[in-house]
Amino acid sequence: MKKQYNRREFIRTMAATGVGLAVGEDLLASIRPDEHNSPFKPAPAANSMEKVRIGYVGVGLQGTSHVENLLKIDGAEIVAVCDIVESRVKRAQDMVEKAGFRRPEGYSNGELDWQRLCERNDVDLVYTATPWQWHVPVCLAAMNNGKHVATEVPAALSVDDCWKLVETSEKTGRYCIMMENCNYDKIEMLILNMVKKGLFGELLHAECGYLHDLRDVKHDMEGEGVWRRDFSMHHNGDLYPTHGLGPIMQCMDINRGNYFDYMVSFATKTRGLHEYAVKKFGSGSLQAGEKFILGDVVTTVIKTMNGETIVVTHDTSSPRPYSRNILVQGTKGLVRKYPEPKIYIEGVSKTDDQWEPINDYLKMYQHPIWEELESASKGAGHGGMDFIEDYRLVNALLKGVPPDMDVYDAAAMSVVRPLSEKSIANRGKPIAFPDFTRGMWKNPRELQVMKTGT
Repeated sequence: MKKQYNRREFIRTMAATGVGLAVGEDLLASIRPDEHNSPFKPAPAANSMEKVRIGYVGVGLQGTSHVENLLKIDGAEIVAVCDIVESRVKRAQDMVEKAGFRRPEGYSNGELDWQRLCERNDVDLVYTATPWQWHVPVCLAAMNNGKHVATEVPAALSVDDCWKLVETSEKTGRYCIMMENCNYDKIEMLILNMVKKGLFGELLHAECGYLHDLRDVKHDMEGEGVWRRDFSMHHNGDLYPTHGLGPIMQCMDINRGNYFDYMVSFATKTRGLHEYAVKKFGSGSLQAGEKFILGDVVTTVIKTMNGETIVVTHDTSSPRPYSRNILVQGTKGLVRKYPEPKIYIEGVSKTDDQWEPINDYLKMYQHPIWEELESASKGAGHGGMDFIEDYRLVNALLKGVPPDMDVYDAAAMSVVRPLSEKSIANRGKPIAFPDFTRGMWKNPRELQVMKTGT
């Protein structure tokens, strides 16, 4: 008889112990020892494919959304799906079959059944949308079995695991792509296009972040709260930096002629999750007795090698409207997205020192990718950007061209999390970024999303 396993307790234990130990060890040093300063060896471009055969690990809310997108993309074929909840596997299988494709094989035989999926000979790309602590194990297994891999955010939780992803991608020659959907948002791509066309002059500063009231989500024991709340109990740092930072990285050419130099982080006291639990469940409830260490607002300031500054904010415990706090400032003007898109360009805007709506700039500066895919993306998750990111990945593999983001982008964004924990634990001490590229960042190279015809 197979051992029965309590999903909730397993995930809580992983978040509270295994991951906590891994990150705790990384707080001893932000940069790996000298033996990891090996010569830079990027994964080569893959050969073109007639179709991309996909094995999907984790088909909960976000994973199912990706499956829906992939079923609409020519050249994508889902051959296997995995989840610890058998009903989710069946739901995904039914979706694929209903769309007219062969029913994919299902894997739901315990928490490690994804290993069998990664060993299949008929999979080109493994896609994972599991809880955070499983991203690295799935990615490593996929690459070591000869598969490209795409992971939901963040790619890794520790400095050590960021290096493992980089070195395994280089060793195996397989891509490891972090699926940062906010890079494909319509306004963020408009801003990127304006930056690359020089509208703001030389960049000086940016602001970004993840400001999302998740108090109810973290206290929902039937959803992400099963595992996500535990991270707020055991980690004090920017737990989710990539949604805001991804688009800013592209604007500032990080890993492509520029790099993150060092950062400092600060955290406020923690109040929001406890006060929400008292209000919702009562002062005598088990939920009200839980202890949290994540500061309600975490602020990180990054200095780049080229001299720009970036302020990254994390706030998932406060009552507030959703925001990624996007702002880009250059020598000629600036633009921001929230609470509504505004722009000011010196000598161009109609009124000196006054914001104007960004709509007048859409026709002239709309990103070509949105011009191409906006119609096809209608109805897809998060305003269509989820479909576009899936399409761009499949399209790159079909054509044999590099994907829009690589393993170095995944590592540079994800490492903000453990570095922020270290800085906060050391009273805002500046922390140097590990150079996952070993100097490759000094070489300018064009972003794939800015290349036409790809």
